[in-house]
Amino acid sequence: MIIAVDGPTASGKGTIAKALAAHFGLSHLDTGLLYRAVGRQVFLNGGNPDDPADALAACTFADTLLNDPELRTEESGGYASRVSIHPAVRAALLARQQAFANQPGGAVLDGRDIATVIAPHADAKLFVTASVSARAMRRWVEMKGFGLDVERAAIEADLEARDERDRNRAEAPLRQADGAVLLDTSNLAKEMAVAMAIALVEKQVARG
Repeated sequence: MIIAVDGPTASGKGTIAKALAAHFGLSHLDTGLLYRAVGRQVFLNGGNPDDPADALAACTFADTLLNDPELRTEESGGYASRVSIHPAVRAALLARQQAFANQPGGAVLDGRDIATVIAPHADAKLFVTASVSARAMRRWVEMKGFGLDVERAAIEADLEARDERDRNRAEAPLRQADGAVLLDTSNLAKEMAVAMAIALVEKQVARG
């Protein structure tokens, strides 16, 4: 069984995808982490994330980079959004993601183009979203938990900028795929969002 979970930054899709993987006994891949790794590698290389050549060169990052806590920072998230607009970068990471999705037994993947590009044949598809203000609050609380002093208004502005890039890029823009069920988590506690996601997946799978 393949489960595709798409949605914008800080919508709760990662938390939901992990919970779905645990519930159904499947492997999980946060595809956004791959783009964060590319963005981080661009930074380490002293390159420009807006330069297609610099971004493509960073796709050869070492697997150990995926464990770098810096990937979870707002800076890396911004870099990820900028490198992800380059078609060559998306092509370089495509095979890696599709191989994970099509592994024996299936998998859960979350990102921005799972149901539209990576696994349009997924057995269940969710599009998880939330208001910008709700997402900014979650990210602000998360950053405070890391001991980072970040203005909530700055986080909100950054999220809006990322949404704009993700929705309007020429290659695999962020959108709700055909057949994907919308789950708005703006006013949902984590437990309720996960419970609703499980129910929605079970309903889609049963429907065939």
